[in-house]
Amino acid sequence: MNPKRCAACKYLRRRCPKDCVFSPYFPPNDPQKFACVHRIYGAGNVSKMLQQLPDQTRAEAVESLCFEAKCRVDDPVYGCVGIIHLLKTQIQKTQNELAKTQAEIAVAQTKLSQTHISDFM
Repeated sequence: MNPKRCAACKYLRRRCPKDCVFSPYFPPNDPQKFACVHRIYGAGNVSKMLQQLPDQTRAEAVESLCFEAKCRVDDPVYGCVGIIHLLKTQIQKTQNELAKTQAEIAVAQTKLSQTHISDFM
C-alpha cells in the first residue's frame, strides 16, 4: 500500500495499492482532476481504458480524458465539439478578414502604380 494515496483512491475512499493504475496519473495534490474524470466516465471505465493501453500511451490518454471531461463539465451539451466549432468560426472570420485586407492592399498598390505612371506622362 502506498503511504500517500493518489487522488483517485482518496476520492473513492479506498486504499491505494502499489500497483494502482491511477496513481501515476492522478497525484494526491490534484483531486479535482480525478473528480472531473470520474464524474463523466466513472472510475471503473477509466480503469479499464488505462489497463487496455500500453504504458507509454497512458499519460496522453489521461490528459485527453481530463481535457474532454473538463469540456463536458463546462459545456454539457457540446463539450469539446463546442470548442472546435468556436475555433473553426474564428479561423473562418480571420481568413475572411485576411482576404479583405489583401484585396485592399492590391487595390492600393494598383492605385499607387497608376499614380506613378501618370506622373511620368
